[in-house]
Amino acid sequence: MKKVVVLVLSISLLLTGCSKQSDVLMLYSGTDGKMIESIGTYVDAVAGDFLTKDYSVVDESQNHMEDPAIPAIAAFMIDDTDHQVLFAKNVYDRIYPASTTKLLTALIVLKYGDLKDSVTIEKDNAGVTTYGAKLCNFKAGDVVSMETLLNCLLVYSGNDAAVAIAEHMYGSVEEFVKKMNEEAANIGATNTHFTNPHGLHDPNHYTTAYDMYLIFKECLKYEKFVPIIKQINYEASITDKDGKLRRKSYETTNMFLLGTKETPEGVTVFGGKTGSTGDAGDCLILYSNSADGKAYISAVFKAAGKTSLYNQHAHLLEME
Repeated sequence: MKKVVVLVLSISLLLTGCSKQSDVLMLYSGTDGKMIESIGTYVDAVAGDFLTKDYSVVDESQNHMEDPAIPAIAAFMIDDTDHQVLFAKNVYDRIYPASTTKLLTALIVLKYGDLKDSVTIEKDNAGVTTYGAKLCNFKAGDVVSMETLLNCLLVYSGNDAAVAIAEHMYGSVEEFVKKMNEEAANIGATNTHFTNPHGLHDPNHYTTAYDMYLIFKECLKYEKFVPIIKQINYEASITDKDGKLRRKSYETTNMFLLGTKETPEGVTVFGGKTGSTGDAGDCLILYSNSADGKAYISAVFKAAGKTSLYNQHAHLLEME
């Protein structure tokens, strides 16, 4: 495995007036050594955005921290109150995001959608047929609100909810995905390229841990986001094609919220987003508070199973 090479422009360099076009940030894959992308737009984002907003920038000296308790391919722990990087491991390496993808889908809804919209499901399970995919089991002709779909997306991680959102908002998954990638680039997540709104595996569907941090930070700007991800259960109201109302409860995928995995003493977990596929491993990005009220964003990507995922994440939370 070739050593990852990440040339990160420091804030001091930006302040000295480097050329945004010539002094581009170059990111390389940590798995095959090939260049991911030359991203002058990222430099623009840093110069025009990160210096005036509350973001943490991980420089190369911080990006390869070692901790035997964190064997995951990529991870970070960021103090979001004081904007300090407490732990960072390979945050610029290309990873598969699995269902953490749904955070960007949620961001599109929160920023451009109308939660009062009524959405008609066009096909059973919104046409999702991938074996083992987590589904809300919507039926063709079901009518639900966009707010219901957003809750099902973030709480239960329904892949059919993601497709229904995409088709309602932009007419097709393909057009919605164009908007996702455009939005990712606009917020500085320039090493992200998604091919679907749910995260079911595609070799061309990838991101980085740091890009997911940026996406998560954008979601936190919307007041509805945290109340949704805090829920242990969400009860959906669904009207079928015959006009009959049914209710269905969807349980969170977050084991910290369920209480099946313990958090360190004094830590309050507000929620986040899980993800799991064979290629992505088990993933979790999380928003939490320490006993003294400080906010933290943490993430683990490609853990070897859920037990390992939550053990690693609990270790990160102990850094609060």
